[in-house]
Amino acid sequence: MGANVSTVYETNGATNTIERQPYKKNQVIAVHSSSNWRVHFEASKQTSKLIVIDFTASWCGPCQFILPSVNEFAEKYGDVDFIKIDVDELHDVAQEFGVQAMPTFILMKGGKEVDKVVGAKREDLQKKIEKHRF
Repeated sequence: MGANVSTVYETNGATNTIERQPYKKNQVIAVHSSSNWRVHFEASKQTSKLIVIDFTASWCGPCQFILPSVNEFAEKYGDVDFIKIDVDELHDVAQEFGVQAMPTFILMKGGKEVDKVVGAKREDLQKKIEKHRF
């Protein structure tokens, strides 16, 4: 399918990289540091594009169950950004969003939360993506 692609941002002289996982069309962006999240979050405030944040954990069974659906949605909805944040890796970001269960999907536009899905609820997530993507 292809190699990993990275998006590089420069802020205040520091270079931040956001890794994109290898998928066909649109990709799920895995964010691995709080500073990278901040850069992406600040950039998201400048656009009306829908962003779906998948708060997940490697040990979470329901997270693994819904992962193929998230990847499918990332391919299907090229006009939506999908971000994956591991709650154990970025506990501060998960706490900032009040995440208490995994998976939790936060839908954002213009830097503001517009909707949320808690649990591996494929149909609910798809409906809310379709509702907010334009």
